[in-house]
Amino acid sequence: MSEPIDWLPDGTPYSPRFGDRYHSENGGLEQASGVFLQGCGLPGAWAGQRQWRILETGFGFGLNFLITWAAWRADPQRCGLLHFVSTEAWPVSADDLHRAHASHPHLADLAHALHQQWWGLLPGVHRLRFDEGRVLLTLYVGDTQAMLRQQAPTVDSVYLDGFSPQRNPDIWDEHTLKAVARCCRRGTRLATWTIARAVRDTLARCGFEVQRVPGIPPKRDNLHAVYAPRWEPRTARGTAVPDVPVAPGRCIVIGGGIAGAASAASLARRGWQVQVLDAAPAPAAGASALPAGVFAPHVSPDDSVLSRLSRSGVRTTLQQAGWVLAEGTDWSACGVLEHRVDGSPGLPAAWAPGSAGAQWSIPAPPAALGAAGLPPGTSACWHARAGWIRPARLVEALLSQPGIEWRGDCAVAQLRQTPSHTAQTDLTGPHGDGCWQALDAQGVVLAEAPLVVIAAGAASARLLGHRWQLQPVRGQVSWGLHDSTAPRPPMAPFPVNGHGNLVPAFTASAPEAAGGIAHASTGLPLAWVMGSTFERGVDTLPPSLADQHAAHAANLAKLRTLQPQAAMAVGAALQAGADGVPPHAGAARSWSAVRCTSPDRLPIAGPVAAAELPGLWTCTAMGARGLTLALLCGELLAARLHGEPLPLDARLARALGTERL
Repeated sequence: MSEPIDWLPDGTPYSPRFGDRYHSENGGLEQASGVFLQGCGLPGAWAGQRQWRILETGFGFGLNFLITWAAWRADPQRCGLLHFVSTEAWPVSADDLHRAHASHPHLADLAHALHQQWWGLLPGVHRLRFDEGRVLLTLYVGDTQAMLRQQAPTVDSVYLDGFSPQRNPDIWDEHTLKAVARCCRRGTRLATWTIARAVRDTLARCGFEVQRVPGIPPKRDNLHAVYAPRWEPRTARGTAVPDVPVAPGRCIVIGGGIAGAASAASLARRGWQVQVLDAAPAPAAGASALPAGVFAPHVSPDDSVLSRLSRSGVRTTLQQAGWVLAEGTDWSACGVLEHRVDGSPGLPAAWAPGSAGAQWSIPAPPAALGAAGLPPGTSACWHARAGWIRPARLVEALLSQPGIEWRGDCAVAQLRQTPSHTAQTDLTGPHGDGCWQALDAQGVVLAEAPLVVIAAGAASARLLGHRWQLQPVRGQVSWGLHDSTAPRPPMAPFPVNGHGNLVPAFTASAPEAAGGIAHASTGLPLAWVMGSTFERGVDTLPPSLADQHAAHAANLAKLRTLQPQAAMAVGAALQAGADGVPPHAGAARSWSAVRCTSPDRLPIAGPVAAAELPGLWTCTAMGARGLTLALLCGELLAARLHGEPLPLDARLARALGTERL
């Protein structure tokens, strides 16, 4: 449940838990600007910087964030990327958040954008993205000390905030302030409104140089501090804190599918000039050419690693698809029904109605079961934050971002490392590591750059020198058009998954998609798609006609268990195309591609071997969850490369990292 709030007669929110106001007597705006923003030397300190990282202890209603975001927007010398990391043990409800911001009309647009993403805040790490990914709000939901020790971000400014030391002493104690200090680099500036002697002394012991400064009325004094320890600061992981992030330069991404496009877009947003090389003449020629697919959270009673990863991935997919795709044509966040065919409930017991978990997934309501043709009492979940997407459209949109150059018909056969003393000056890596050359089968250099990201799906294993046991998995789906000469088949108005999946209606634009029922607003034909097979260890393309027929039968068998009524209509379409030559628009087609999986069935995102092969990174092994996890993996790769706060829980990041292998 959300944190309960009382509202005082003057409209100020009040916390019954701590017996204190959320805002100062002047409403919080002057404190946000005068105490924190100006106290940390902002916006001047971030002028001309590639990125700036701010840590706040206690998000509350987000006024400090909104004021900082507004200042960033108004500053012509603003940093390229603004990271705002904030801890919050007790998130308020979306309704209370909206009410608190109603009295600040000049912040209305920013407050509305924050309100739109204020959902599903379970304990853990949540990345909210604004201004097309240039402003990143990372919420640590949980105890401040524990979250900072676990995440250990490196920051440039600290807003030390929270209820008063008398009301909430834990957020000001020595253990918490030590955790804050571990997140600082030498020179990080800190500001706070309290001048309590215990706080000043503890900050000094933690390595800060502290001074009292004139305060914002009615307070007489505030505190400013600079992290300047007399010892060499070290992170919780025992490595020296980096002074500056890696400077962007030229980069090669090998692979024009969703993993490559996600990596390229994340790097380009950070200033890299990215060349994307692919053997095919056009993007999304491999597994990302899937006609349409489902993105949805995974659920489990114990809220497993995959379940938590999938939520971070779904949030990222929702955000980025909303920037670059057309709702209803390229994708739809329409929700997904998961039929739990094994009869298990799937959801954690703590996800009661009204909880943050219930904003993600709930037991399927009767109306959703009825729409899917499933009887009352069927074991199923409704995922409100889920939907379908056309992967090729997403890939095309991501690769069209500024800073990305597409190069098709460039089959990379091998990579060659060039020492720094022979590399061109502008190609030398950030630490003088030389550069990488991508060569074709004849040894011709296709491109060279100090950073290479291998994101070639099933072809990644060869380019990685078979360093890890990556397994090819062929997948075949069955798809077809809704026949304009026949009644509309009885399908749910949303995707159904759980044992295979069915996307009942999406707009198809392939040349072979002629005929059929047209979408009312676009005129494009409507299609359905179901599948997929999982043929482990098989990489033969195209599949034989016998293999295609076997795949149709396997997909239909899954659908009969998943959604029996829809299977009747799809079965007729499969029969119509049984001879391999569709006799009419409603007959089924076959589509196939080869995917790639890791030994533990999780994606791989990170440096291949940081010491041995500097500048060589990978983002691969998406398996069957590329639409849910690829965009998250692209952001994780970029965050690790640049020393940014991670976009997800650090333990989950390690589950995706190369080091685990």
